[in-house]
Amino acid sequence: MKYAFFPGCVLEGAAKEDYVATKAVAKKLGIQIEELDGWTCCGASHVQDIDPLAVLATNARNIALAEEQGLDLMTVCNTCTLMLREAKNELDRDEVQKARVNNILAQAGLQYKGTTEVTHFLWILIREYGLNNLKAKVVKPLSGLRVAEYYGCHLLRPQEETGFEDFQIPTSLADVIKAIGATPIDFSRKLDCCGFHAVYPAHDSVMRMTGSINADAAKEGADCVVTPCPLCQMQLDMFQKEAKQYVPSDKDMPIIHMSQLIGLALGISPAELGMTKRHMTSTAALNRFIGV
Repeated sequence: MKYAFFPGCVLEGAAKEDYVATKAVAKKLGIQIEELDGWTCCGASHVQDIDPLAVLATNARNIALAEEQGLDLMTVCNTCTLMLREAKNELDRDEVQKARVNNILAQAGLQYKGTTEVTHFLWILIREYGLNNLKAKVVKPLSGLRVAEYYGCHLLRPQEETGFEDFQIPTSLADVIKAIGATPIDFSRKLDCCGFHAVYPAHDSVMRMTGSINADAAKEGADCVVTPCPLCQMQLDMFQKEAKQYVPSDKDMPIIHMSQLIGLALGISPAELGMTKRHMTSTAALNRFIGV
């Protein structure tokens, strides 16, 4: 099982811990991931408002690079997943746009063919790898750990672009949490937007959104929030202290990358998963669940 790995900008910088954890978990599971050589930013859901053709060509190029390797393209960022899949869906159904984009790509000696699928690490674990195989790799079941499952918008919506599961009643993240021995907390704001892409133009509203998610998870008795999106993780963790000024909460809520949570169950140490130095909200409260 091998994939071309599209880390995206955030894993290269601000969420480097997710990059490290994803590679460590993939290695433990026997999933080969080869970072896409020469990948570029997906456009992060904003650039298409200015130059949609440029964004389409950019993401077609990323997919074409994976096609040259003969591999499907794996991401771990919800927004990257959406941007790449939107581009693929448009190109696969519109031959005129496909020809226009390929004229651009030809300048770099590339061609978009449509032979590579764009998928997310979470989807791979469910559909290709299999939950039973994941469960068999667990060496430290996270028994007693109550995990608030937080999906993030761009992995679910719009459903015609993502299409993996019901965007109103998703189960994939809860299924992974159960497979590694923890207890998923189906809290009321698990489908809410974290506000990441609007934090600067709509600061106060976003702080209330962020604060409400963390406060609701605490109210439901969660020990941590886990998300498959590094942008959501950053928003809920980085702005947690500030968001409490808008939505008060007595609890500091650890916000964990999905890769990190799985890594703990596979016996990888918190330090190796980037949990000891790179989180704004301490994750030390989780150590008792892995015997540290």
